[in-house]
Amino acid sequence: MTRFDFTPLFRIAIGFDRLAQLTDMAASAAEVSSYPPYNIERTGEDTYRLTMAVAGFHPENLEVVVKDNNLVVSGRMSQEETKSEMLHRGIAGRAFERRFVLADHMTIDCADLQNGLLHVSLKRVVPDALKPRWITIGADGGRPVIANDPQGSAQAA
Repeated sequence: MTRFDFTPLFRIAIGFDRLAQLTDMAASAAEVSSYPPYNIERTGEDTYRLTMAVAGFHPENLEVVVKDNNLVVSGRMSQEETKSEMLHRGIAGRAFERRFVLADHMTIDCADLQNGLLHVSLKRVVPDALKPRWITIGADGGRPVIANDPQGSAQAA
């Protein structure tokens, strides 16, 4: 197993200890089951879509939960009575749990189940306080005018 030494980074940066956790998690991800298969695609500048193949699962058998920057998708098949004898089971219907680490400011737009595929739409929503602000020099009698500032518009009025 390859380990990274983040000691030089920790000497000059604060709050990057989560980076070490993410690399350790990524290294151990190879040990996790590959069921069910999934795709992650970028659908726009700040939008993404996770698609999982969950044939045989109904919406009530699936659970999508976001907690502490983690997306957990799990499925449990109900133990329903079948009227026929199963001769061959080629469609996997076993329970699963998939975990994905989300970047900061990622939110879930919606989740939809169509044709055996679970689609989870994600969007990055950066708070106004973290967006760039442009400051006009020498405007408004010496007071700086800040563009893209929700508080600045209240002060200017």
